[in-house]
Amino acid sequence: MRKIVIDGDGSPVKEDVFRIAEAFGEQVLVVTSVDHYSTKKIPEYVEMVYVDAGADSADFRIVQLIQAGDILVTQDYGLASLVLPKGARVLHQLGFEYTTENIDGLLANRYFGQLTRAAGKRTKGPKPFTKENHDEFQQKLIELLQEETSKV
Repeated sequence: MRKIVIDGDGSPVKEDVFRIAEAFGEQVLVVTSVDHYSTKKIPEYVEMVYVDAGADSADFRIVQLIQAGDILVTQDYGLASLVLPKGARVLHQLGFEYTTENIDGLLANRYFGQLTRAAGKRTKGPKPFTKENHDEFQQKLIELLQEETSKV
Protein backbone atom coordinates (compact mmCIF):
# COMPACT_ATOMS: atom_id res chain seq x y z
CA MET A 1 0.00 0.00 0.00
CA ARG A 2 1.28 3.45 -0.92
CA LYS A 3 2.25 5.76 1.93
CA ILE A 4 3.36 9.34 2.35
CA VAL A 5 6.73 9.47 4.09
CA ILE A 6 7.83 12.68 5.79
CA ASP A 7 11.44 13.54 6.52
CA GLY A 8 10.29 14.86 9.86
CA ASP A 9 13.25 16.73 11.31
CA GLY A 10 12.13 20.35 11.10
CA SER A 11 9.44 19.83 8.48
CA PRO A 12 6.97 22.74 8.52
CA VAL A 13 4.34 20.80 6.55
CA LYS A 14 3.60 17.78 8.76
CA GLU A 15 0.16 19.04 9.77
CA ASP A 16 -0.63 19.90 6.13
CA VAL A 17 0.23 16.34 5.13
CA PHE A 18 -1.85 14.89 7.97
CA ARG A 19 -4.98 16.80 6.87
CA ILE A 20 -4.60 15.96 3.20
CA ALA A 21 -3.72 12.32 3.88
CA GLU A 22 -6.86 11.94 5.97
CA ALA A 23 -9.00 13.35 3.15
CA PHE A 24 -7.45 10.89 0.66
CA GLY A 25 -7.37 7.89 3.02
CA GLU A 26 -3.57 7.71 2.89
CA GLN A 27 -1.15 6.27 5.43
CA VAL A 28 1.61 8.57 6.70
CA LEU A 29 5.01 7.63 8.05
CA VAL A 30 7.07 10.31 9.81
CA VAL A 31 10.76 9.50 10.24
CA THR A 32 12.50 11.75 12.72
CA SER A 33 15.32 11.87 15.22
CA VAL A 34 14.74 10.99 18.87
CA ASP A 35 15.72 14.61 19.49
CA HIS A 36 12.23 15.46 18.17
CA TYR A 37 10.37 12.91 20.30
CA SER A 38 6.89 14.06 21.24
CA THR A 39 4.02 12.74 23.31
CA LYS A 40 1.59 14.79 21.22
CA LYS A 41 -1.37 12.71 20.06
CA ILE A 42 -1.20 11.81 16.39
CA PRO A 43 -3.93 10.49 14.10
CA GLU A 44 -4.31 6.71 13.81
CA TYR A 45 -3.23 6.73 10.15
CA VAL A 46 0.14 8.28 11.12
CA GLU A 47 3.09 6.19 12.27
CA MET A 48 6.13 7.76 13.90
CA VAL A 49 9.55 6.16 13.41
CA TYR A 50 12.27 7.52 15.67
CA VAL A 51 15.93 7.09 14.80
CA ASP A 52 19.12 7.84 16.69
CA ALA A 53 20.39 11.37 16.70
CA GLY A 54 22.87 11.96 13.91
CA ALA A 55 23.23 13.96 10.75
CA ASP A 56 21.85 11.38 8.33
CA SER A 57 20.13 8.79 10.55
CA ALA A 58 16.62 9.72 9.39
CA ASP A 59 17.75 9.76 5.75
CA PHE A 60 19.25 6.28 5.96
CA ARG A 61 16.08 4.91 7.55
CA ILE A 62 13.89 6.55 4.91
CA VAL A 63 15.98 4.99 2.13
CA GLN A 64 15.43 1.60 3.79
CA LEU A 65 11.67 2.06 4.17
CA ILE A 66 10.63 3.83 0.97
CA GLN A 67 9.07 1.76 -1.79
CA ALA A 68 8.02 2.33 -5.38
CA GLY A 69 4.83 4.37 -5.48
CA ASP A 70 5.40 6.05 -2.12
CA ILE A 71 5.53 9.82 -1.81
CA LEU A 72 8.37 11.40 0.14
CA VAL A 73 8.16 14.94 1.54
CA THR A 74 11.63 16.41 2.14
CA GLN A 75 13.74 19.48 1.56
CA ASP A 76 16.90 17.36 1.32
CA TYR A 77 18.19 17.17 -2.26
CA GLY A 78 20.60 14.35 -1.41
CA LEU A 79 17.84 12.21 0.08
CA ALA A 80 15.64 12.92 -2.92
CA SER A 81 18.40 11.71 -5.24
CA LEU A 82 18.60 8.42 -3.32
CA VAL A 83 14.89 7.57 -3.40
CA LEU A 84 14.01 8.68 -6.94
CA PRO A 85 15.63 5.54 -8.46
CA LYS A 86 13.44 3.42 -6.16
CA GLY A 87 10.31 4.69 -7.95
CA ALA A 88 9.11 7.08 -5.27
CA ARG A 89 7.68 10.53 -5.99
CA VAL A 90 9.45 13.27 -4.03
CA LEU A 91 7.92 16.59 -3.06
CA HIS A 92 9.74 19.58 -1.58
CA GLN A 93 7.98 21.49 1.21
CA LEU A 94 7.86 24.54 -1.10
CA GLY A 95 5.59 22.64 -3.48
CA PHE A 96 7.87 21.54 -6.29
CA GLU A 97 8.57 17.97 -7.26
CA TYR A 98 12.05 16.52 -7.50
CA THR A 99 12.43 14.50 -10.70
CA THR A 100 15.16 12.63 -12.51
CA GLU A 101 15.23 15.62 -14.88
CA ASN A 102 15.91 18.30 -12.24
CA ILE A 103 17.81 16.53 -9.45
CA ASP A 104 21.28 16.79 -11.00
CA GLY A 105 20.96 20.57 -11.40
CA LEU A 106 19.68 20.95 -7.83
CA LEU A 107 22.58 18.88 -6.48
CA ALA A 108 25.08 20.91 -8.53
CA ASN A 109 23.67 24.18 -7.17
CA ARG A 110 23.91 22.81 -3.62
CA TYR A 111 27.53 21.78 -4.24
CA PHE A 112 28.50 25.22 -5.59
CA GLY A 113 26.84 26.84 -2.57
CA GLN A 114 28.93 24.63 -0.29
CA LEU A 115 32.09 25.63 -2.17
CA THR A 116 31.17 29.30 -1.82
CA ARG A 117 30.62 28.96 1.94
CA ALA A 118 33.85 26.95 2.32
CA ALA A 119 35.68 29.85 0.66
CA GLY A 120 34.36 32.12 3.42
CA LYS A 121 31.70 33.83 1.35
CA ARG A 122 28.10 34.20 2.45
CA THR A 123 25.11 32.72 0.70
CA LYS A 124 21.47 33.45 1.33
CA GLY A 125 19.72 31.19 3.80
CA PRO A 126 16.17 29.96 3.41
CA LYS A 127 13.40 32.52 3.62
CA PRO A 128 10.83 32.21 6.43
CA PHE A 129 8.07 29.71 5.63
CA THR A 130 4.88 31.60 4.75
CA LYS A 131 1.17 30.91 4.43
CA GLU A 132 1.67 31.07 0.64
CA ASN A 133 4.32 28.34 0.95
CA HIS A 134 1.82 26.18 2.87
CA ASP A 135 -0.83 26.83 0.21
CA GLU A 136 1.54 25.97 -2.67
CA PHE A 137 2.68 22.78 -0.94
CA GLN A 138 -0.87 21.67 -0.18
CA GLN A 139 -2.00 22.29 -3.77
CA LYS A 140 0.92 20.30 -5.20
CA LEU A 141 0.40 17.39 -2.79
CA ILE A 142 -3.31 17.28 -3.66
CA GLU A 143 -2.50 17.33 -7.39
CA LEU A 144 0.08 14.57 -6.97
CA LEU A 145 -2.34 12.38 -4.97
CA GLN A 146 -5.12 12.95 -7.50
CA GLU A 147 -2.76 12.04 -10.33
CA GLU A 148 -1.56 8.91 -8.56
CA THR A 149 -5.11 7.91 -7.57
CA SER A 150 -6.33 8.19 -11.17
CA LYS A 151 -3.61 5.70 -12.24
CA VAL A 152 -4.96 3.02 -9.90
